[in-house]
Amino acid sequence: MPISRITVGRAEEATRPDALKAALAEFISTLLFVYAGEGSGMAFNKLTSDGAATPAGLIAAAVAHAFALFVAVSIAANISGGHVNPAVTFGAFVGGNISLLRGILYWIAQLLGAVVACLLLKFTTGGLTTSAFALSSGVSVWNAFIFEIVMTFGLVYTVYATAVDPKRAVWEQLHQLQSASVAPNILAGAFDGASMNPAVSFGPAVVS
Repeated sequence: MPISRITVGRAEEATRPDALKAALAEFISTLLFVYAGEGSGMAFNKLTSDGAATPAGLIAAAVAHAFALFVAVSIAANISGGHVNPAVTFGAFVGGNISLLRGILYWIAQLLGAVVACLLLKFTTGGLTTSAFALSSGVSVWNAFIFEIVMTFGLVYTVYATAVDPKRAVWEQLHQLQSASVAPNILAGAFDGASMNPAVSFGPAVVS
């Protein structure tokens, strides 16, 4: 239920069972999302020589991330709201849907989930490096910065236009969110990897 205004929250909120349960849901869903999404790219690279840099690899990565996002949001939607993204959590805070304290719990859970996912990937793949995001030739830091701002804004805006709307059916919300993740991945994937999620960038950067 949305709160009436932006608020910091009370200290006891950090120990409330519902807040801890929601944070755990964010940890698990982000872990699964990063594990499946990042793992799909690693699998494609193993099967083909630098296949992720080809159009087929780009499309495969976009589709894999979309399905992984669908599953991750589905399992956490009724517990934490299924943010699976620190940017979405920030948007929820600014929009007055959660307190800052709960948002911090979500951020910690999401970042830890991404790190654990990459550690698991490194272990289960026999020590393969989890690919951190890198800029393509000719793409500057500022180019990538603008790409990420636009793509992440589009994703967060889609969440507010669909998932926050109580009039829309849950499966309709999930389908639209899934669709909103495919196009940006294809668009920006060839330039900067199309993160659109600080947790997705954080995990591989820490582990690699």
